[in-house]
Amino acid sequence: MNRDELMTMYDFSGKTFAVTGGCGALGGDVVVTLVQCGANVMILDCNLVRLATIKESLGPRGSQIEGFQADVMSRDSLAAAGEAINERFGPLYGLVNAAGGNSPRATVSPDMSFFDIPEEGMRFVLDLNLLGTIMPCQILAKQMVETGEGVILNYSSMNAFRPLTNIAAYSASKAGITNFTAWLAVHLAQNYSGRIRVNAIAPGFFIGEQNRFLLIDKDTGGWTPRGQKVIDHTPMGRFGVPEDLLGTVLWLLSPAASFVTGITVPVDGGFSAYAGV
Repeated sequence: MNRDELMTMYDFSGKTFAVTGGCGALGGDVVVTLVQCGANVMILDCNLVRLATIKESLGPRGSQIEGFQADVMSRDSLAAAGEAINERFGPLYGLVNAAGGNSPRATVSPDMSFFDIPEEGMRFVLDLNLLGTIMPCQILAKQMVETGEGVILNYSSMNAFRPLTNIAAYSASKAGITNFTAWLAVHLAQNYSGRIRVNAIAPGFFIGEQNRFLLIDKDTGGWTPRGQKVIDHTPMGRFGVPEDLLGTVLWLLSPAASFVTGITVPVDGGFSAYAGV
């Protein structure tokens, strides 16, 4: 394979992607990178406050981005998003399910034991992560079935491999995403088209709004005991930054991974490889 053929694999010109949670820290970088590779991208997010900033950062290429306020836990909202994607950019080729998160309402703490976590808190985290991944696939991937090709990338987590203390609902929901990714990959390939691929990434420890309170001491700005444990167990000795995900994301979305489906790839600085001794 020559250089031109290699570069072509990462040229998404004319292809349409949807990114749920595309205004978030991790999803936003994926949006920008896809646009820089030529793609048209519809951001699906419940909060589009960063949309203008993302578009401006891309200059003239900002016209390749549109935003739609969508709730990944609502079929009606996702159906409306699907129509908006078709009207603005045409048939969907790729879906990146980056929406998700945790909540203090579903987290064990000195003020709340596991036995006291309210049902509402548990349901919110389980629905946001698991249903918020399954339902976009149900509604939006129909367009891929119609065209006979496409790629889906789900966001699992290191919690799917090694459930962490205190965040039962989040860990369980991410494990569900890993399992669902494998199931959907087989289902689509066997029943519809071998040219529709489904994979996932499992980010290690990235600091975001949903876990900041667990990792950074709000008074000192230093690591919490939990944050220090993560650093100690990560051979690379640091937390991830959004850019660390982009190489794996692009590979899984591109023709370079045309024979790869049903897997979850850790991007974790070696956390899952390290036994602690």
